[in-house]
Amino acid sequence: MFSSPILLAFPFFLLACFLLYWAGARHAYTRRSVAEFGDPGAFDWHFFVPCRDEEAVVATTVGRLRADHPRAHVWVIDDDSDDRTGEIVAELAERDRRVHLVRRHRPEARQGKGAALNAAYDELNQFLPREADRERVVVCVIDADGQLDPDALDIVGGPAGFADPEIGGVQVSVRMRNTEDERPLPDRGRVRNAFARLLVRMQDMEFSVSNAGMQLLRARTGSVGLGGNGQFTRLASLDRIAEAERRPWKRGALLEDYELGLHMILTGDRINHIADTWVSQEGLPHGRRFLTQRTRWAQGNLQCVRYAPRIVSSRHYGGKGILETLYTFLQPVAHLVTLALCAVMFALLALTAVEDGAGEAFGGMLALWPLVLGLAVVSVLPFVLWGPVYRRDRAEDRSLLTALLWGLALWLYAYHLFPASARGFVRMLRGRNGWAKTRRNAETVDAGPTAIEA
Repeated sequence: MFSSPILLAFPFFLLACFLLYWAGARHAYTRRSVAEFGDPGAFDWHFFVPCRDEEAVVATTVGRLRADHPRAHVWVIDDDSDDRTGEIVAELAERDRRVHLVRRHRPEARQGKGAALNAAYDELNQFLPREADRERVVVCVIDADGQLDPDALDIVGGPAGFADPEIGGVQVSVRMRNTEDERPLPDRGRVRNAFARLLVRMQDMEFSVSNAGMQLLRARTGSVGLGGNGQFTRLASLDRIAEAERRPWKRGALLEDYELGLHMILTGDRINHIADTWVSQEGLPHGRRFLTQRTRWAQGNLQCVRYAPRIVSSRHYGGKGILETLYTFLQPVAHLVTLALCAVMFALLALTAVEDGAGEAFGGMLALWPLVLGLAVVSVLPFVLWGPVYRRDRAEDRSLLTALLWGLALWLYAYHLFPASARGFVRMLRGRNGWAKTRRNAETVDAGPTAIEA
């Protein structure tokens, strides 16, 4: 029935790539060395907090940053908010000289997170004295709902971070802080809240162990990616990117954080990932908001494919780094091809059923059950094995059985990548590249696809 060798071989090729990548990520995570503390006083720290309609969380975020990191400056970019975000930050800035408000107004405002961060970069340049050592000035991007580990600057300023002069950027681990919220959806019933709790738990598991393992693998290949929360960069590294690209962050990019990391490596700086410190954020309990967020990420990943020729020809990327980056680029493409192959296979199955009868068509499939069972085990087991690792590091009070069930749920959770990739691809084809912020959990109105603009 399925006579095409390519049709048969491609899923096995994808599975082999996935298993190889998973094995490298898990080994990198479980065998990592503990990051040493450094001297945070050797650096001048500046937090960039991009905000748009963030009155629900901004005061808490700024207050926490100032309390935990009193020597740092906090730059809040109000991207022409319609709520009281700017007023709240202005009041904080009047009482604290290390809190700064960067006001933006339309039509220049609301051009994406990258444009907002560029505005803060310009303000920081005007603020710093000319004699400032820009190699020792460090910028950290924090989400409006982000909370940074109180020890983060000690670790990021250590040997694994900016104490190494070759390091231009550092990404710290990301956690979800609402994993123990029993009713993430207070106005909904038990079933919806059970799903919401599991969705938040999966996001925490994904970021804190699975993604951290991928990033630690990338540290070995020289291709670490920067994230939008907990992203640290030397100001001098941003200067080098600005010199080559006109601005540090690309205007209108849907993955301005990952794109910044690509530019940083292309200009000769190294990036490291440190899993021993963290930034926390709210996990999304709403399925619609979650899928919309992941669609944006998939679309942003597809946009970054255009950098492949530059990366392949760059002297700053080694062979392993090129392979890892291309693998990352092509993940949404692989999801789309897999969906297309599934459609072709089901169509061929239907044609066989029409021509030869249902018994002949499905009988041939049943004969392959040992192969199907083996492939299922090999596909599911890597996700399940993340469960005990997650339990060890993030949920010691839970049973091993619970951890294994979480791992099984992680396998099912991973299937969101297929509709997200398909939606992102369709948006690209339609030329829809605008994007609004994902609504915070404290904002209770949920009347449509809140994070997508036309």
